[in-house]
Amino acid sequence: MTAFSTEGQSDPTVQPVPAAVVEQVDAADVTLSNPKRAVISLGSNLGNRLETLQGAIDALEDTPGLRVKAVSPVYETEPWGVAPGSQPSYFNAVIVVKTTLPPSSLLERGQAVEEAFERVREERWGPRTIDVDIVAYADVVSDDPVLTLPHPRAHERAFVLAPWHDVDPEAQLPGAGPVAELLAGVGRDGVLPRADLELRLPE
Repeated sequence: MTAFSTEGQSDPTVQPVPAAVVEQVDAADVTLSNPKRAVISLGSNLGNRLETLQGAIDALEDTPGLRVKAVSPVYETEPWGVAPGSQPSYFNAVIVVKTTLPPSSLLERGQAVEEAFERVREERWGPRTIDVDIVAYADVVSDDPVLTLPHPRAHERAFVLAPWHDVDPEAQLPGAGPVAELLAGVGRDGVLPRADLELRLPE
């Protein structure tokens, strides 16, 4: 059992974090090791897509050592790499976080959130309840095959660049340049802003 487990529950990834821990994390944002800025993309094309995106944001916020600082507008996009009409459309968003977690731990947490929402990895480009991808972590550039930073395809994906640009118009993709210029290069075709939908910044 872990420090975060409660009676009858063994999976800490789906439980609320005790208030005392949250207070410690808030203090760590200021007083402990310098938090790093990371950009995470979220996508869902199965089930209640908006609810799932919000649930993933809330679960990440509940992570000790991580604070969600910005949440983008929602975009609706066609699935990447598959025949048109063969899958439901995606809802996509980007969040900016500050975290004291190293990239490897942030990756593990993202995968735990996916598993909590019953993400199934049966096929590449397959539909999924939730996709949690680390787009960038501070200015880190790494070709580690387990976690390549920045995300190796972020520079060509409007569904990442458009919402990222919304929350940070001056953003830079490490090793690739300004997000605004990258977005201008790929265009916004197939990326529909959904002004009727909104994701909340966790309180």
